[in-house]
Amino acid sequence: MEATVAERGQITLPKAVRDALGLTKGTLLKVELDGSRIILRKNVDDAISRARGKFKLDGFDSADDAVHSARGHSSSHD
Repeated sequence: MEATVAERGQITLPKAVRDALGLTKGTLLKVELDGSRIILRKNVDDAISRARGKFKLDGFDSADDAVHSARGHSSSHD
């Protein structure tokens, strides 16, 4: 999966990732740099987002599987 950086630095996360993690408008993400990688993490205090992520995985067995798919890995057990 890919995302394009827009004029103001905005990106759109793929729908499968948003749904698997329960990310909705206003969800707070923490941004970290790890060398040339950008790491986005959900704010663990976002209880509504956590609950939403448990119920809709759009065909993935787990949120980890959705993230691995987004990163180009076949499963979380690589």
